[in-house]
Amino acid sequence: MADTQTVETEPDKKQRSVRVVLLALMITMMLAMLDNMIVGTAMPTIVGELGGLEHLSWVVTAYTLATAAATPLWGKLGDMYGRKGVFMSSIVLFLIGSALSGMAQDMGQLIGFRAVQGLGAGGLMVGVMAIIGDLIPPRERGKYQGMMAGVMALAMIGGPLVGGTITDNWGWRWSFYINLPLGVVSLGLISAVLHLPKKRAQARIDYLGAALLTVGITSIVLVTTWGGTEYAWTSARIMELIGIGVAALVGFVFWQTKATEPVVPLHIFRSRNFTLMSIIGFITGFVMFGATLFLPLYQQSVQGASATNSGLLLLPMLGAMLVTSMVAGRITTNSGRYYVFPVLGSALMIVGLYLLSTMDTGTSRLTSGVFMAVVGLGMGCLMQITMLVAQNSVEMKDMGVASSSTTLFRTLGSSFGVAIMGALFNHRVQDVMAERGGALGSKVTERSAQLDAKSLEKLPDAVREAYQVAVSAGTHSAFLLGSVVAVVALVAAVFVKEVPLKGAGPQKSADDAAPAPLVEV
Repeated sequence: MADTQTVETEPDKKQRSVRVVLLALMITMMLAMLDNMIVGTAMPTIVGELGGLEHLSWVVTAYTLATAAATPLWGKLGDMYGRKGVFMSSIVLFLIGSALSGMAQDMGQLIGFRAVQGLGAGGLMVGVMAIIGDLIPPRERGKYQGMMAGVMALAMIGGPLVGGTITDNWGWRWSFYINLPLGVVSLGLISAVLHLPKKRAQARIDYLGAALLTVGITSIVLVTTWGGTEYAWTSARIMELIGIGVAALVGFVFWQTKATEPVVPLHIFRSRNFTLMSIIGFITGFVMFGATLFLPLYQQSVQGASATNSGLLLLPMLGAMLVTSMVAGRITTNSGRYYVFPVLGSALMIVGLYLLSTMDTGTSRLTSGVFMAVVGLGMGCLMQITMLVAQNSVEMKDMGVASSSTTLFRTLGSSFGVAIMGALFNHRVQDVMAERGGALGSKVTERSAQLDAKSLEKLPDAVREAYQVAVSAGTHSAFLLGSVVAVVALVAAVFVKEVPLKGAGPQKSADDAAPAPLVEV
């Protein structure tokens, strides 16, 4: 009788353990997503105390470069040596970087410590996605999409608010120290509950491949970061970086065909679905981060919204994304079908971005909110489905590489999106200000096309109105470009082949369904 009772309660215990692990993973995911948003809010205070305004951009650039370069390496190390230890190592490195950044005494130290933090951050998102891929079969994974989308929405909305509150009440150093207690909780839960099979690869790490990929990615990110801002797009420095980046990536692709244990096994790209999901992920990153950059700017400059609540301005888009992601995940879990979501998501994204491009100085907040919601509906169909289908397209031994590659493409897409849409926006704003604002209009935007609310209030009425028209024109150009680029995602989505998701659907018993042996109570 006792044995029967034990058997009956075992699935519940295993399910509860999975939920505890997922809680730890979501905390880690929150760490990865919140950091830049919290730190961005604290930057004016940091510069005021440490000085070094001319190096300000490197505080963000160093973190972004290190994250992008480390992402594929963490994925490969997890495949070779076991997911749990590698993931915990990335959390520890991130926390060390956070603690050191909080103790920085000058801008040079802060930039260096942010690079250390970025190296650890490269393994956070990859580790979360790969461990979920190990724990939960693709057929069951859809039901957890809403949880991941919710964390993303919470980070984007709450980041600026949390950053402002921490900086005002505790000081800017706590914008880094706040990571420590959350990271320790995550490490404790993962150490106690998560038990994945240990691995010991015989092959050596592909150091040459890692070096070539790092140089290539670094060059690309620097081009997108510096182009049109620090240096002209046609300058010798940008041309040199493009040449170095192309040469390094071509060399990397060639070497991956020769390496014993390649950093990114090229055979994963033989899967049509994996390649298409990489393209869609790149476009999603391009569009999403461009939208989150320009929408608050438009609403603050043109619609007179408060900068303090800038995160709340994105609520229509993020709320729609959260709801759609949950619905898409549930339908995918129950039916095992997913083809409709990339196609529908891409189409909605095109329509939503086009609608955003029609906004002008007379557009109401309600109207812009509806337009944002359309974009959010599209993104909700795409954000987690791309990772789900990509992971379903590879063997279990390549789960880490598949997760890191998909994450990397989205990261690179965001870099290109912010750079290209930003350059187009700035150019358009400066042109319109020169036409409408005259000499004063050109003068106020010659250093930057983006003015904060306080600077805007000090401008003469005529120049302020000209600036509002200019911002409307700039957002029109940026979002119109985004809608055109999103067409590529729709074309890629049409060619996706609906391969049955691995793992059990809800019709199977609990004993058949899951990877619960990977988690111990």
